[in-house]
Amino acid sequence: MNKLKFEAQNLNHATSLPAEVYVKGEFENFDKQAVLKNSWQLAAHVSQLQKQGDHVVHEIAGTPVIVVNTGENDNKQSIQAFYNVCRHRGGPLALKNGNSKTLMCKYHGWNYHLNGQLKSAPEMQQNKNFNVCDHKLPEIKTAIWQGFVFVALKEDNDLPDLDEVFEGISEHIAPIDMSQMVFCRRDEFIIECNWKVYVENYLEGYHLPHVHPGLNKLLDYKSYQTELKKWHSYQFSPIDTGTTSEDNPYGDGQAHYYFAYPNTMFNILPNRVQSNQVLPINSQQCRVVFDYYYPKLPGDALNKLIAEDRDFSDEVQDEDISICEAVQKGYASGSYTPGPLCAKRESGLHHFQELIRTAYRSSEKKS
Repeated sequence: MNKLKFEAQNLNHATSLPAEVYVKGEFENFDKQAVLKNSWQLAAHVSQLQKQGDHVVHEIAGTPVIVVNTGENDNKQSIQAFYNVCRHRGGPLALKNGNSKTLMCKYHGWNYHLNGQLKSAPEMQQNKNFNVCDHKLPEIKTAIWQGFVFVALKEDNDLPDLDEVFEGISEHIAPIDMSQMVFCRRDEFIIECNWKVYVENYLEGYHLPHVHPGLNKLLDYKSYQTELKKWHSYQFSPIDTGTTSEDNPYGDGQAHYYFAYPNTMFNILPNRVQSNQVLPINSQQCRVVFDYYYPKLPGDALNKLIAEDRDFSDEVQDEDISICEAVQKGYASGSYTPGPLCAKRESGLHHFQELIRTAYRSSEKKS
């Protein structure tokens, strides 16, 4: 990494990141420590945590996390996150989403209250000076925006407030209130590319005419625009009202595509929201999590929306996966040198790469 320079670049003269950051294993740790663990990470939605004891499990940058409705308060403060790691010998407190009265380790049965305090530990009473009051799950900093629960894996003073990350979005999408949406289903994909390749593909519409013929028909490419904030970018396009209902499962309205640094996307479309999270597995492989949210609708209407989304979304994802895996092979070929960015179409990608460069520079200074 020391041989590479990550100086800031002006968009009009910018080139892409070097191939090494997508290929070499040494960047795995930088990405996890300096980027993912040093930022807000999406962990759950309030619709999954309605009752006391509801919990959601997740893994972020190799870190097991559990988000719980502790039932201690009647407001959002009853939602708390912990490391999904028993204080005994590291076993998991839950293996899947669900509801339980306590959090019991699946390894040796240590049992915790929902607030993380140890309640009981089998046969440990014979240990001299053992006291359940001395053992509590470490809490993870949590915050909620538009119904989405985020966690911060590092207590970093430089971490911006979550409202700063999403500055202006709630006002812009009003009257849409995503906290009133309901989680309905999840798709996960294991993709043979670096996580940054997939993020960067999301951040530009430059590839739409060449990779997504169906989506390109739906969106007005000529009107496609990108706006930038400090911690997020916004891509938007009118939905082409000239398309037939067969080509347009979304109906009339606006397509809003928000990206929050470093790895979370929100696709806000008429009557539905999709959240996407991109998580590294290794330097050349990532896991992409798609969650789908809908308003509270009668069963038949909801099922129709879900079916339409599944068919259309699967088509778009297959196209994105194919091109991202091909790009990864290009970066790994040894033949690629950083090429110039398209200032008109790739400002969102440049914005992301500048934040990555800043994180890498900061990491180098600390090392």
